[in-house]
Amino acid sequence: MSEPNNILFNTGNHTDSAVIYDKFSKAEQQFSVKKDKTFYITTPIYYPSGKLQLGNTYTTVLADAAARYHRLLGEDVYFLTGTDEHGLKIQQKAEAAGISEIDFLDGMAKQIKDLWKLMDISYDDFIRTTEDRHEKAVAKIFTQLLENGDIYKGEYEGWYSVSDEEYFTESQLAEVYRDDAGKVIGGKAPSGHEVELVKEEAYFFKMSKYADWLLDYYKTHPEFIQPEARMNEMINNFIAPGLEDLAVTRTSFDWGISVPGDEKHVIYVWIDALANYITALGYNSDDTTLFDKFWPANVQLVGKEIVRFHTIYWPIMLHALGLELPKSVVGHGWLVMKDGKMSKSKGNVIYPEVLEERYGLDAVRYYLLRSMPFGNDGVFTPEDFVARVNYDLANDLGNLLNRTVAMINKYVDGVIPELLTGKTSFDEDLVRTVEDAIVEYNKNFKELRTADALESVWKIIRRANKYIDETQPWVLAKDENEKEVLSSVMAHLAGALRVTAVLLQPVLTQAPKKIFDQLGLDYSDKGVAIAGLTFSKLPTGGHVVKKGEPIFPRQDVEEEVAFISGLVSKDTKGKGRAVKEAAKEAAQVAPSKDLITYDDFDKVEILAAKITAGEIVAKSEKLLKFTLDDGSGKPRQILSGIRKWYSDPAALVGKTVAIVANMKPRKMAGELSEGMILSAEKNDIVTVTILPDSIEPGSGIE
Repeated sequence: MSEPNNILFNTGNHTDSAVIYDKFSKAEQQFSVKKDKTFYITTPIYYPSGKLQLGNTYTTVLADAAARYHRLLGEDVYFLTGTDEHGLKIQQKAEAAGISEIDFLDGMAKQIKDLWKLMDISYDDFIRTTEDRHEKAVAKIFTQLLENGDIYKGEYEGWYSVSDEEYFTESQLAEVYRDDAGKVIGGKAPSGHEVELVKEEAYFFKMSKYADWLLDYYKTHPEFIQPEARMNEMINNFIAPGLEDLAVTRTSFDWGISVPGDEKHVIYVWIDALANYITALGYNSDDTTLFDKFWPANVQLVGKEIVRFHTIYWPIMLHALGLELPKSVVGHGWLVMKDGKMSKSKGNVIYPEVLEERYGLDAVRYYLLRSMPFGNDGVFTPEDFVARVNYDLANDLGNLLNRTVAMINKYVDGVIPELLTGKTSFDEDLVRTVEDAIVEYNKNFKELRTADALESVWKIIRRANKYIDETQPWVLAKDENEKEVLSSVMAHLAGALRVTAVLLQPVLTQAPKKIFDQLGLDYSDKGVAIAGLTFSKLPTGGHVVKKGEPIFPRQDVEEEVAFISGLVSKDTKGKGRAVKEAAKEAAQVAPSKDLITYDDFDKVEILAAKITAGEIVAKSEKLLKFTLDDGSGKPRQILSGIRKWYSDPAALVGKTVAIVANMKPRKMAGELSEGMILSAEKNDIVTVTILPDSIEPGSGIE
């Protein structure tokens, strides 16, 4: 197999090392450039009724990282995002602002595009559903479904949430209001938004007609909904109870796409908005080149709150149109605060622009993609954000780069030496760690498990830092006979940093080039290919910079935690009754257990432990089984009832957690559990307490 040049689309010459670590070239054997392979990824189109917050930003940053990763594999990538611009709420917002709907939307679309520019989002198309290309195609789609007999006219009566743009039955409401006679007069949707009774003529889509087909499709395509637990939710909560026909038009407002031939009806969001994924590619237009090339989508990213629409309504609609379904719909969790989901009414919203301005783009992107577990909710705290910047970026990565550049300048005249093998007894383990990490990284990134992919990169970083301590270059430098060994050590460190920078490109859009620049390595405008990446391909002879600048300055913990906490508290001012009610509820929370003394607490031994393996307990619907390294040298097994929130136990492998170590062992579902993994619980959301990677297993926690 020929070796592709590691610089994509760059014909510059680079000198490969004279020594190739053939026995470690697993990554190169597995991944090669495939320029004829396509990859189409989409985000949900955002409803531009207000400013996007950090949680919204996560979805788009995740999609961007996936798009960048697949481009660096040499694939032909198309990345779509955009805005959903029809509906009653938009009409009301525009009226309140005293401007036309399109003027209101132009301003909001610009605001969102400006945010994506700030976050360095590399989308290929930004679709707005008010665009002519979309509206014409949607009208044709509606007509086709009507002519096929999939849509019929009837009358709808039900509870409608303007904020959610969704209908609810009485049984689906989170809260029901009744008058003195017991008659239902209103209520709240599961989102907490008020609903109103709507009765109007409407067109309906015959969803019930396709229920059996959809269930069969789920069974034969288990990869269609990710994570897998979301599929069970769809079946148990929506399909098994009986899939109802869906109202797909409205007559109570006119800001939308009119039904051809029956203009008093406006085509409703779940045909209009969902169709964007194909209309953006030219479906139902005079030019279907992009549609023919990129459909079906490889990945459609959505928040868990709209999984139902994308995995029930959307596939049925596509099937009725005779089109292929997307290969995978990934419903990710929410980035929540300690007191629940980010919400303007609660006043607990964090906006990405402020974090980017103070800490830099790469810090924000890294935090989002490192801290969110695949498919589950992540909890944002000021302490965790600052810890990620300080421990991961400034300490682990930043110090490795600073030390390596300084030592290459001091010991080998600033020139990257030739990479030779076997000069120290630690070389082989370092190279194996790097090559294994490349394989793990690729597997995880293809599955959008960015936290796990980044953990693979940090294995390289931690191993390289340890390699410095093991080889002790400052000692080697004192012995003229060890000159060749010292040079080889410097080359190994530069090689580890080079691989690290290449793998970080989809996540960090600025730091990888800075690392290459400080190492004196060429960096293409299109980036350095991940396909075919191996440790051995270290260009030699380049000059590192005379004095490297820290790429991630260390932050003052107390000052920055206070700053971020202040962002949240500032947003609570003037939010009215909702904030007052939230504060009142918080004030009423009292300790749920009896107070204990210090002596009582001192009996509990809490240790840091790293999860090394995880699996589902077959005899239990709630339990997961974990193997942990607690620093004792003997594996520890702990069972935890968190399966509902962590359906894939592998997502926690490699994480450092807090455990109660001196709890009396007990048997659960036939398995021995030797302790307890600590977690936080709020509003039925359980989050495992993840500790910084820098804390060694066995460290005591007080």
